[in-house]
Amino acid sequence: MAFTLYSAPQSTCSQRVRYTLHAKGTAFVEKKLDLFAGDQLKPEYLTINPNGVVPALVHDRATVIDSTVIMEYLEDILPDTAPLRPKDPIEAARMRAMIRFIDEVPSSAIRVPSYNLAFLPHFQAMTESEFQALADSKPLRREFLMKMGQTGFPKADMDEALGRLQRGLDRMNQWIGESGGPWVMGANMTFADIAVMPVIVRMADINLDHMWTDKPLVAAWLEAIRATSPFRPTYYHGSLLTEKYPHLAKADKEAAPT
Repeated sequence: MAFTLYSAPQSTCSQRVRYTLHAKGTAFVEKKLDLFAGDQLKPEYLTINPNGVVPALVHDRATVIDSTVIMEYLEDILPDTAPLRPKDPIEAARMRAMIRFIDEVPSSAIRVPSYNLAFLPHFQAMTESEFQALADSKPLRREFLMKMGQTGFPKADMDEALGRLQRGLDRMNQWIGESGGPWVMGANMTFADIAVMPVIVRMADINLDHMWTDKPLVAAWLEAIRATSPFRPTYYHGSLLTEKYPHLAKADKEAAPT
């Protein structure tokens, strides 16, 4: 089976799929897209993913888009290779409900501080018409970008995003506590862990890890997932925002609450 993954190093959704492919020991060709250069909006990529976002997986001649859909697809075609979905239908349904919460609450919230910290300078360098054209070209992100504008998200939006991230941490901590850990659903890693992984890694990268100082279960979970064999090839150099934008490491540390 031939797999080609259209990905971006810092894309949290791409990181989910890269981890899944590595966890299943599946060889793949990664085509890295430069999102600031607009690779995801070029006609050749839009024929693969008309939403103009990453990731997209091409398996032989079939194309699968959306990170959660891709993860489930890989499980469907490789069910006996490092299973990541519970066999019990009830448990599988519970896992999917967890992922829905993750996607709706912390995953959407992490975009706000990420964009304000890393991407805003790029948008500020654009003319108003260039920024409008960029926003109009993104079917899934247009309203998000228009709300951000070229001045960044205001404090009220940042506070709301941080509140959503806190609720995500609270729920994650609850899940681990109820399951007995070390993973979200207990002894075995599932897609719920992979779904939330990029959020927690991103938070640690931009110095928001103080938000779980009172949640040792989350801290232990992060240490455990960093120790897994798929983690390092997933997070190759350049996958963290502070590796792409080194100035963030100092700036974020200065801005982090004490």
